[in-house]
Amino acid sequence: MRQLAARLSDYLNRGVEIVLILLMAALVVDVWIGVADRYYFHWQFNWPEPLARYLMIWTVLLAISSGIVRREHIGLTVLIDHLPERFRRAAVILSDLLAFALFAYLFWFGIGFAASGQTRQAMIFGLSLGPAYAAVPVAAGFAAVQLLLVLLRDLGGQHLEEQAEI
Repeated sequence: MRQLAARLSDYLNRGVEIVLILLMAALVVDVWIGVADRYYFHWQFNWPEPLARYLMIWTVLLAISSGIVRREHIGLTVLIDHLPERFRRAAVILSDLLAFALFAYLFWFGIGFAASGQTRQAMIFGLSLGPAYAAVPVAAGFAAVQLLLVLLRDLGGQHLEEQAEI
């Protein structure tokens, strides 16, 4: 079961990282166009800045699940590192379960948030804000799934020793 969870987590993460690469490339091109427009060509484009904002929101929120896979997200290891090994494992599992509850909550209520964005319009071509708002439930869903897979993969026995050495 642990190996299956690890493989599923890696597979899902690989897909998310490909999307992140594409989003970052689009963000770089968009910002470059905005700079070239503002300082050289004076085309008066109104879309590079809001598009950069939405690309950055998607990128940052999707990257959360990649941090979860590598256990590089912020954690209170100061407390956990001082616990005995048997309590440390339970603390890590409890932390994962609490984080899962948070992301499940964000996913559930993020769906309504994204739906409310459908009726609002962005400055960029008058498009709906629904796709931008959808970043919240999509990213929270990926984070929740990755938390479950990582929890199954590690069973609370993550690389705490490696983290303590750093």
